[in-house]
Amino acid sequence: MLLSHTFGGKSRVADLIWQRLGNPDNYVEPFFGSGAVLLARPNGAGDVETINDKDRFVANFWRAVSHDPEAVFHYMNWPVNEVDLSARHLWLIGEGARRIARCDGEPDYFDAQVAGWWCWGACSWIGSGWCSGNGPWSWDDEAHEWLKRSEAGDAGQGINRQLPHLGDAGQGINRKLPLAAWIGALSDRLRRVRVCAGDWARVTGDSVTWGHGITGVFLDPPYAHTAGRTAGIYAQDSLTVAHDAREWAIEAGRNPAMRIAFAGYQGEHVFPADWAAMQWKAHGGFRSQGDGSGRANSLRETLWFSPHCLDPNQLDLFA
Repeated sequence: MLLSHTFGGKSRVADLIWQRLGNPDNYVEPFFGSGAVLLARPNGAGDVETINDKDRFVANFWRAVSHDPEAVFHYMNWPVNEVDLSARHLWLIGEGARRIARCDGEPDYFDAQVAGWWCWGACSWIGSGWCSGNGPWSWDDEAHEWLKRSEAGDAGQGINRQLPHLGDAGQGINRKLPLAAWIGALSDRLRRVRVCAGDWARVTGDSVTWGHGITGVFLDPPYAHTAGRTAGIYAQDSLTVAHDAREWAIEAGRNPAMRIAFAGYQGEHVFPADWAAMQWKAHGGFRSQGDGSGRANSLRETLWFSPHCLDPNQLDLFA
């Protein structure tokens, strides 16, 4: 597939996730992020698919590509660069997010720069957290240096800082030429996806999930403060969202119509014994904590699968 294994670090385990989810009638992704799992779905789009795009980046991208694809191409066409990745990431969650807030009230509004940089960054990013605003680093304009938010006394948004995606020879999206064909394929893939913009819990009700039949759900919440993060550097709502999502998953996972995959750190969550757990290693070189814990956390990445997920060991390889 043209889009397969394009976005984010979860693309490394997307195939394993889909082996567990199978080919459900309905798919829901409450924390969309870079969309690595959705875009790696075997055989393309399913019957019903819903994502939650809290910060409007997907909505803006779709509008921009529809109205001015050449401008989006211009901002996407950039080499993999760690300095640019950090700088653009910070800009996107600040100025970029403020710009595209206009999408709510202006049906024809879009920002091609935000769209291009968001897509470029999603292709260069490792793991979770792209444009989530839940990270410990902020930029000090006076000192011209990065500061931990606890050091800066800032309770607002920040970013994770890390090495960019260096797999596939580190070519980013520039290797996916012709770019017009690639972005066209991305637009076509997202065309029938239902995009919501709000709190994650709004897309987890019965009418969105098992009301449409067998439902696969991928939950990739921001990692909680209990995952070895420094206390006091995150906004209050980010401290509990991962645990709230886990509790919803445990309850919803009892439903035979629900197949749920949950991403987090080993030691961060405790699931019932009938949930399957799989550890995996994200790309090395994380610098998100600045104290070495980022690299250690890359070894703690874990996926949990609800009891009614498929068992890949029992699948017919020729099905």
